[in-house]
Amino acid sequence: MQEVTVRILATFATVGAALAALITPAHAADPGTTSTLPVRSLLEALPVREETGAGYDRGAFRHWTDADKDGCSTRVEVLLEEAVNAPVLSGRCTLTGGTWYSPYDDTYVDGARGLDVDHLVPLKESWDSGAGTWSAAEREAYANDLDDPRALIAVTARSNRSKSDQDPATWQPPAEAYRCKYFSHWVTVKTRYSLAIDPAEQEALTQLAGQCPNEPVTVEHAR
Repeated sequence: MQEVTVRILATFATVGAALAALITPAHAADPGTTSTLPVRSLLEALPVREETGAGYDRGAFRHWTDADKDGCSTRVEVLLEEAVNAPVLSGRCTLTGGTWYSPYDDTYVDGARGLDVDHLVPLKESWDSGAGTWSAAEREAYANDLDDPRALIAVTARSNRSKSDQDPATWQPPAEAYRCKYFSHWVTVKTRYSLAIDPAEQEALTQLAGQCPNEPVTVEHAR
């Protein structure tokens, strides 16, 4: 009888641990750990608070560095990774030719000059929602994040400048077919860096959540 009781208690403990793992807010995870949850669950776990842009300076985010010392900056690394037709790489990481697809506006671009590499969650937006309290090293890591392909994206300069530092409450990709992926990636990046969302942003993301598949998303927490 005692052995049966022990087994039952052990079973309850295992089930309880599994449930706890499912309901623990994604932003509470330790850096370096990985979570897989439906995207709506990730959205619901994000802290909601008013944002403040006080003290923002783009220079606080050192970006387009060459972390692996191969001669190519973060910007070029993204361009090389996302090229539809690979460019020729020569000299000091100079790109010639190549074709890219800009999902924001459903446009193909020949040559890298017409492209910007966009921080999907803009630098100012990250500052306003938490990064203002980070160290310089943490902001540099955010601005040059090559470990998660959802963080940086090559798009037309026109679409990137139209977006500027806006969040989904005031800007969404003109290409409607990309909006669900944009929503998923936005929530993932915010989760990855434990960034907050403001009430208007939450409302816009919730509306998108109702229009998009509740797909499972895997995210490695950076902080």
